[in-house]
Amino acid sequence: MLMTRQAFDVELQTLETKLLAMASLAESMVADSVDALMKRDMAIVEKVLQTDDEVDEMDIDIEHHCLRLLALQQPMASDLRIIGTAMKMITDIERIGDYAVDIAKAARKLQTEPDHVSLIDIPKLAQSARKMLRESIEAFVKRDLELVLQVCEEDDLVDQLYRQMRAQLHEIMQQDSSKVVYGSWLLLVAHYIERIADHSVNIAERVWFMEKGQLEHLAKRHKSGTLDEVYAEAQLHHQNGSHH
Repeated sequence: MLMTRQAFDVELQTLETKLLAMASLAESMVADSVDALMKRDMAIVEKVLQTDDEVDEMDIDIEHHCLRLLALQQPMASDLRIIGTAMKMITDIERIGDYAVDIAKAARKLQTEPDHVSLIDIPKLAQSARKMLRESIEAFVKRDLELVLQVCEEDDLVDQLYRQMRAQLHEIMQQDSSKVVYGSWLLLVAHYIERIADHSVNIAERVWFMEKGQLEHLAKRHKSGTLDEVYAEAQLHHQNGSHH
């Protein structure tokens, strides 16, 4: 039995509310994971790991909600784009939560290492990525294409900051072998945050598709290093450091 249009619109609004809640939780995970890293607070690490379970549950719930809407209504093309966008968004939001977990686990690994927490400004990078996530979700809620483009422009700034941090860490580790382990982990953390920004761009680009009906890569795709390359860099510095 098909829903009435009014009931369907209410369900779409509920879907948006759920998406907002999931994104908000993922953003809080990013903030907490960086906080755990800076403060070496293992209680916050555990909080992030527990919150990840909630985000995973939300992911499944929203996907079921989307499938139910498709089954119980004959959606128009615009409805299909909204539902399809929601299903893509939850994938990106769930991945952002996973990266927050990775950062929290890095914090746990570093708890016994000498404290070189001020090597680079990780919170600054994380703040920029979190801002992009908030704005991409706001663009979805408001159907704001200017905000979509703003998120894509901010991604360039995050990439630039990330490259600067990598260069700084390389120099620090080359000059002082005692900072190689800590610096290697920070290289990974910076990469995780840069990927969080990328997933925020994905969300923004889906909003563009939802409104325009065409999927475009609005952000420049000139990324500076895959995760494998970052791992290789960290390993190389570790080997060089062990020879000093």
